[in-house]
Amino acid sequence: MITVTGATGNIGRTLVDLLTEAGEEVVAVSRRPRHPRQASAAAAPGMSAVRWAEGHVGDAASMRAPLTGASALFIVLGGELNAFGEDPKLLLRAAADAGVERVVLVSSQVSATRPEAPSHARLREFEAAVRASGLDSTILRPGGFASNALAWADTIRTKRTVFAPFADVALPVVDPADIAAVAAEALRADGIGGADGIGGVGGIGGAGGHGGRVYELTGPEPVSPRQQAAVISAALGEEVTFVELSREEAHAAMARFMPEEAVEGTLDVLGAPLAAESRVSTDVATVLGRPAGGFAGWVGRNLPAFR
Repeated sequence: MITVTGATGNIGRTLVDLLTEAGEEVVAVSRRPRHPRQASAAAAPGMSAVRWAEGHVGDAASMRAPLTGASALFIVLGGELNAFGEDPKLLLRAAADAGVERVVLVSSQVSATRPEAPSHARLREFEAAVRASGLDSTILRPGGFASNALAWADTIRTKRTVFAPFADVALPVVDPADIAAVAAEALRADGIGGADGIGGVGGIGGAGGHGGRVYELTGPEPVSPRQQAAVISAALGEEVTFVELSREEAHAAMARFMPEEAVEGTLDVLGAPLAAESRVSTDVATVLGRPAGGFAGWVGRNLPAFR
């Protein structure tokens, strides 16, 4: 059994589907209780059932029931957990007590590229706790998410305009579906590999596995905010205007929903990326046996959000 936290998020939703399609028994954990019909819905043909459970990565006590009987745990932080919360060792201890043998953690590329950045201190704490747990572990370090473009959805729908800073600074944003696919491979490391891998044409599961690995996950090419707006425009078949914000204007907008340290850290990466943050990683292709998905593919699957 595999316990998936953040199961309603943009990584978790896809991960739950991939695991159930592969026949895995999944406990999908979210911070809000599911509607009874959702929680007990029958699986589609060829898929295993999902049991929904209420729990919180930042509250180890709430995770004890969802972890019971699990052999693997997927951890992703969200919202305020990226800034503060209880000692992550408590969650890892609860997992070990429940019999979990394998952990996959979603961290961030910035944990490595800017090891002193206050904005990512919490993720570094989780990485350290995972490593110290004694469990078989895999750490995923994605760069910027393609899905961050959803922040533009409202102004694209209402004004056909994107407002964003650093118009021509390009980064290789990663499709969250690829993060989910890599996580699925790592969670099932001893159960798949070769031609039967979740990634399509094979992973590196089985012999060798993913234990102790750190994967840097990016898209296949750098793409700037202006280029992203152009991709969305082409997909809509309508002109989308790009308006470049100053750093100060962007800071004011982001500070309405993000902690100050997170705002500054994000703007530092977006505006002045280090060479390692602009570089395309081959880890998605190595694990999944296929190229990483591009920004246009993500837009195609999520176009209704911008209509």
